Amino acid sequence: MNAISLSANSAAALIARFLKARGVDRVFGLCGGHIMPIWMCIDAEGIAIVDVRDERAAVYMAHAYGELTGGLGVALVTAGPGVTNAMTGIANAYVARAPVLVLSGVPPRPQENRGALQDLVHTDMVRPITRYARTVREPSLVLQELDEAVARAFGAGGEPGPVYLDFPTDTLRAEVPRALQREEHLRPKPRPAIPPDPAALRAAAELLASARRPLVISGRGARGAAKSLLRLLDWLGAPYLDTGESRGLVPDSHPAGVAAMRGTVMGEADVVLTVGRRLDFQLAYGSPAVFGEARFVRIADVASELRDNRRGEVELFASCAAALEGIVEVAGGRAPAIDREWARALRARHEVRARKLRAAMRDAPCGRDGRMHPNRLLACLQDRIGNDAVVVADGGDVLSFARVGLAVATWLDPGPLGCIGVGTAFGIAASFACPDRPVVVVTGDGAFGFNAMEIDTAVRHRAPVLIVVANNGAWQIEVHDQQQTHGKVVGTRLSFADHAAMARAFGMHAQRVERAEDLPEAIDRALAHRPALLDVVVTPEAVSSDARTGLAWVPDLQPLAAWDEAERKWREG
Repeated sequence: MNAISLSANSAAALIARFLKARGVDRVFGLCGGHIMPIWMCIDAEGIAIVDVRDERAAVYMAHAYGELTGGLGVALVTAGPGVTNAMTGIANAYVARAPVLVLSGVPPRPQENRGALQDLVHTDMVRPITRYARTVREPSLVLQELDEAVARAFGAGGEPGPVYLDFPTDTLRAEVPRALQREEHLRPKPRPAIPPDPAALRAAAELLASARRPLVISGRGARGAAKSLLRLLDWLGAPYLDTGESRGLVPDSHPAGVAAMRGTVMGEADVVLTVGRRLDFQLAYGSPAVFGEARFVRIADVASELRDNRRGEVELFASCAAALEGIVEVAGGRAPAIDREWARALRARHEVRARKLRAAMRDAPCGRDGRMHPNRLLACLQDRIGNDAVVVADGGDVLSFARVGLAVATWLDPGPLGCIGVGTAFGIAASFACPDRPVVVVTGDGAFGFNAMEIDTAVRHRAPVLIVVANNGAWQIEVHDQQQTHGKVVGTRLSFADHAAMARAFGMHAQRVERAEDLPEAIDRALAHRPALLDVVVTPEAVSSDARTGLAWVPDLQPLAAWDEAERKWREG
């Protein structure tokens, strides 16, 4: 076979140059013939390639890497099953509104629609879960299509999210005339700030300043606006709730934080400010059945975070930082009318509950089976990793425990799609994005199984991640629901498999831990020998908050049983 050489003016070489010009330093992918020209050109440009074991993991990694670096995440997957494998990752990035560029290939143009290997119309499949999807057949259009795709990924003209481009392999090998290699398409583009409307600023400042019981809730859109958010909270004195999308923006030590009083404050607030946050299932869709007669002020730079489910009395379509700064400036030092005793009491009750929780976690009794409570694991982990760690929580049951049991500076989880199985892939990417901070994945054994083979990726690329598997031998939320609702367990139990043995087979430092007293030393040793895995056997008898709330039961009107009952009563008048 004659070797095929790629010139510096090939479409594949231009793709690699484009990525380099846009600041991409790492691409996640799984190689294949249809994308080999891009693969080799990316390597020639000095861009690191993290080769994975499954394309879904490549997109997960690109997602997490982009989120944590503030840049573009890039995944490179081959044709046919490479794209179909990647679709769950693309869907997760779509719902999470994460800027990810997915690149792939298709058969050469002379073989199209003739039954070629891996010949599928990928764009038809991915278009509903991307912001932009194109097959680029003409080599001279490669740069402008890349430019447009990346703009769409960052939300130019709409919502941010994943974008997709694929190329026939002969197009990748084809020459692009130098005259068409326009610098205007290669150079990075600044992300434009959206200035707030002055009238809306005045209305928002007035409503917030006059509120007696204001509440601030942040989401994805508040990332990058932490300083502005803190400035508003310090002026307003309002209680604050974060969500998984924005956890860590406001330190747990800040006096505004009242996470342990979430249900109470949502029901008592008279004005609710959402900052880049949808009123989705996690916030009861903003329903008056939960939020009462509260009025809403909504700030967002994308439509889905501005007016879903509940319209705001004031709506600010603007960059979140600019809007928050503008509200404080317009207020001009005006003293808010907030009931400070109400706010102080909420914070005091939050602190009491938080202290009780920490104490209860450390002393959580073993189950009747003699296995440790997952809270014992989380309490010990918190002590060893501190508050500056990047934590990826994955799964159902253990995620529910970790969400309330761990205080961290940076948090990633399966997101609003509930896409369990992201943990190991997210953690590997996070360890590259944040190499100077401890990165810990806390995952259930069920969730771990989705992408367990990526421990091989972690070892080969020396990703400094610690994976902690809470092994309860079950899909435990579903087990609990089946026991309570149906009186029998069907197809939801797993074995207490030895995940540490599997990790050691790939050369990873790993240990199985069955006693709480062995945890401190095991965690310290694992942190010192990353990548590492701890397989911690926990009791399936522990009932998480998500299991108790009826999440698995899937009520008709609201995601949680208590909210569903409240919604029914409210609708009946």
